Amino acid sequence: MEPAIRCRGLVKRYAPDVLAVDGLDLEIARGECFGLLGPNGAGKTTTVEILEGLLQPTATGAATPPRCASGSASPSRRRTCRTS
Repeated sequence: MEPAIRCRGLVKRYAPDVLAVDGLDLEIARGECFGLLGPNGAGKTTTVEILEGLLQPTATGAATPPRCASGSASPSRRRTCRTS
């Protein structure tokens, strides 16, 4: 079965010397409850924002958010809400 989320080699740099995510491989099955745990500055929020399509990864290999056949965001993505 195709996973709900898959990324390979996810990398995000904010400046030449700030590496937020370094080569993350992640696969989450449909229906699986999943959490990202780690200390402040570990790249948790950055990873989620890339998977939601809010940020672009620095390196290729990251999976894009799921899309409907029409090319619009999937129902799960439309329900995603970010507050600041």
